[in-house]
Amino acid sequence: MSKASKIRSFDPNNPGHPDAQIYGLPFTCDEADIVLVPVPWEVTTSYGSGTSRGPAAIRDASFQVDLFHPEFPGLWKRGIAMDEIPKALQQQSDHLKKLARLVIDAQTGEVSAKKQTKAKEALDLINAECAVMNAWVEERCGYWMDQGKRVGLVGGDHSTPLGLFRAQAKRHKRFGILHIDAHLDLRIAYEGFTYSHASILHNALPIRQVERIVSVGIRDFCKQENDVFLAQQERVRVVRSADIRAMQYAGANWKQQCDAIIGALPEKVHITFDIDGLDPTLCPHTGTPVPGGLQFEEATYLLSLLAAKRTIIGFDLVEVSPGKDEWDANVGARMLWHLCGVLAK
Repeated sequence: MSKASKIRSFDPNNPGHPDAQIYGLPFTCDEADIVLVPVPWEVTTSYGSGTSRGPAAIRDASFQVDLFHPEFPGLWKRGIAMDEIPKALQQQSDHLKKLARLVIDAQTGEVSAKKQTKAKEALDLINAECAVMNAWVEERCGYWMDQGKRVGLVGGDHSTPLGLFRAQAKRHKRFGILHIDAHLDLRIAYEGFTYSHASILHNALPIRQVERIVSVGIRDFCKQENDVFLAQQERVRVVRSADIRAMQYAGANWKQQCDAIIGALPEKVHITFDIDGLDPTLCPHTGTPVPGGLQFEEATYLLSLLAAKRTIIGFDLVEVSPGKDEWDANVGARMLWHLCGVLAK
């Protein structure tokens, strides 16, 4: 059956069949305009865990999302599909995460020389395998881009989109990154891990095509990150959550603040969205929750305004960690639906 035939025969008002694609849609990746690349990886997370289960949890929760989006009423007809979740990557992540514990323990307490040696070997292996993961992400995302697809990445921890940044750099001469997060993620090889989840924006800086990064919702960072920011002020802008609230208390409205955020970005923009950029009541099981942050509608308003004024070239949604219920995944699935809308626009 062709895509056109599927659109004619599909009833978006009915519950999605559990064997269907994400959101209960009937389209394959080859038919869809938007392809979501799942990356079930959380090797270097150092506090909470579970983000590698995020892509599967979001997919399962997506069947509860109504397909009629008032801002993007025809979105489902564009076709959205999730690439196959790579089981081998999930298994490798689980294995390496256990080894990462050796590395972290060796840094935080006194251990024997034998354990120090094992920790060094584990660190070398993890850095090498994270590089392999990044190469796989770049290749897989690039493959779908070359098929004419719009690509979004679903993590996994926040180390996962580096390969997507690199794939975009090969296809765009210049672009900016809108970074929604509780953390600056400018640490240099945090805990020794070259590709740490806390180092994703630092690792993006060497990509010369990344013209500017605007980080929004920030409320937790260290002196080293502040030093990196101060050295990169022409390329990195920071909008702290506390400053957003202070300006609002002084009378500035959210649209004015969003206009300033968007005004600092170039024409082409990638959105990197760490779910902990939201108020932690919306994502209580994420790996490193921090009080404060954006409300759901504040984030979607910013994204919609961005899409109206700039060209969105891709996105990633990371750090969704399912708990004992579906709340985090439910929020993640709904934010992902809105991200697909702004990407399609």
